[in-house]
Amino acid sequence: MLESWLLVALAIGLIAYLYAAVGHAGASGYIAVLTLAAWEPQIIKPTALVLNLIVASLGVWQFLRQGHFCWALFWPLALAAVPLAFLGGYLNLPAAAFQLLIGLVLWGSALRFLWVAKTDVALGPPPWYVGLPTGAGLGFLAGLTGTGGGVFLTPLVLGMRWATTKQTAGVSVLFILLNSGAGLVGNFSSTQFFPTLAIPLAVAAAGGGLLGAYCGSQRFSAVVIKRLLAVVLLIAGGKLILTALS
Repeated sequence: MLESWLLVALAIGLIAYLYAAVGHAGASGYIAVLTLAAWEPQIIKPTALVLNLIVASLGVWQFLRQGHFCWALFWPLALAAVPLAFLGGYLNLPAAAFQLLIGLVLWGSALRFLWVAKTDVALGPPPWYVGLPTGAGLGFLAGLTGTGGGVFLTPLVLGMRWATTKQTAGVSVLFILLNSGAGLVGNFSSTQFFPTLAIPLAVAAAGGGLLGAYCGSQRFSAVVIKRLLAVVLLIAGGKLILTALS
């Protein structure tokens, strides 16, 4: 029993490091690990959101204090996303086809980021009337899938060149923090359950998240971050595809 807990904690710490380095918090990775560890489905989603809150908080501190942020991009996305993340967290829908489709999209995005140009040019954020509906859709996806939405937001922002790589990471991690909180509240409102089993794993997530956010915000180049992002998207997409096919 102790060995299995230690293995899960080690995997959680590694996932937290990898995701935090690209401005994410790791929910999709935590879900994959806890599923493999045979945790009950009703425990996995809120546990992943709790760990997400911890790692995202550390990421916000690291990326924002280094100035990697774009307020004009963030506010319309977040304003619409948070209430829809609550709704998505409240709902518990069987959505195998939806998960399969999203997983394949994430894999496609991952392949794109494995081969990246050395330039890191941004065209600037979209107007608010584009950001609001985009944020609403991303927030709903975040709550429904039990993630913070970063795996959907980051490829979109980088693909549209709305921000530089590190600005995207800074925007994503704060977006994830807010959506994870809203999703957790929505899930608790629906189930009246708080995952106390998440507390022992919080230490591992915090350690990995702190180191990953430090490396991503201060040590890694844009090219390295994009290649790490490809790994993150492959993990997240694989988790959704396996869930859809199981």
